[in-house]
Amino acid sequence: MNTSVMPSARHKPNPVVRCVQQAVAALSHIPETLIILLSRFSIAAIFWTSGQTKIEGFAVNFIDGTFELGWPHFAGSTLYLFREEYALPLLPVEFAATLATIAEHLFPVLLLAGLATRFSALALLIMTIVIQLFVYPGAYPTHGVWAAVLLYLMVRGPGRLSIDYWIKRHFS
Repeated sequence: MNTSVMPSARHKPNPVVRCVQQAVAALSHIPETLIILLSRFSIAAIFWTSGQTKIEGFAVNFIDGTFELGWPHFAGSTLYLFREEYALPLLPVEFAATLATIAEHLFPVLLLAGLATRFSALALLIMTIVIQLFVYPGAYPTHGVWAAVLLYLMVRGPGRLSIDYWIKRHFS
C-alpha cells in the first residue's frame, strides 16, 4: 500500500488566487508618503484654484507657471456670486467672501508645505461641509471625495516630506 500523500486539487495553489495575492502584495508596497503627498497637492490645488477665481491682481497658475503680482482685490463676479448664488445664511456677503478667499489661499499653501497639516485639513473640511450644506447640496459625490482626502490627512498627518515631520523629528 502506497502511504505517500498526493496533493489534492483543492490544496494545489490556484493560479488566479496566486496572481491576486501577488498583486495585493505589490500594491501594499506603495509608499504612504507618496499617497499623502499626492493627497496634499491635489486637495490644495482644488481650493487654490477656486481662490484664484475670487481675486484679481495676484495670480499663480500651477498649470503654465505664470505669476502676476499686484494688489489683490475681489474679482468682479465674486461679491455677486456670494450675494446671489452662494448666499450663506448668517454671514454678511463681504465677510463670507473675504473669509473664503483667505481660506482658499492660506490653507492650500500650508498643506503644500506640510505645516499645520491636520488643522489646515480640518479648516478645509469645515469649508467643504458648509459648501455642501448651503451652496451646492447636489454635489455630494465631489464633496465626499474632498472630505475623504481631508479626513485622511487629518488622521495620517502630512507624511515625511513636510515641515510638520521635520519639526516633530527635530524638536521632540
